[in-house]
Amino acid sequence: MARLAGAVNIVTTSGASGRRGVTVSAAVSVSDNPPTILVCLNRNRAENAMFAENGVLALNTLCEDEVDLARAFAGEGHLAMEQRFAMGEWYGLSTGSPILRGARMALDCVVRDVQAVATHWVIMAEVVAVAPFNDDPALLYIDRAYHSLEK
Repeated sequence: MARLAGAVNIVTTSGASGRRGVTVSAAVSVSDNPPTILVCLNRNRAENAMFAENGVLALNTLCEDEVDLARAFAGEGHLAMEQRFAMGEWYGLSTGSPILRGARMALDCVVRDVQAVATHWVIMAEVVAVAPFNDDPALLYIDRAYHSLEK
């Protein structure tokens, strides 16, 4: 799977079960009516159950200058979750899930379905709000490294 290029995202949640963010490249559009996305999260991390428990999430697509955030939310440096969030400026839209100010794109979503598939949770989420877009070059992940995608 390392050869499969993907946009770098931080998926976040906040609710009764707590606040969490995780770097993912396994996120795609599923439908435009209703607008629905799919996000995959590792089941070996017990904390990832928080996304289903809270029932909400935000998908924040990163720009090329946000590599440090991507690494922190991927677990590099072993920072506490609140230290990771302190590295960016966050706000809420409809669901209260953290939206990264300056993200290339951010979608605020309600979880509609969660399925266990092999080692991952496959989460289907309906988009309920969209943050303002940023036209800076996107951050990609391929061959186990971060790369910029110029326009």
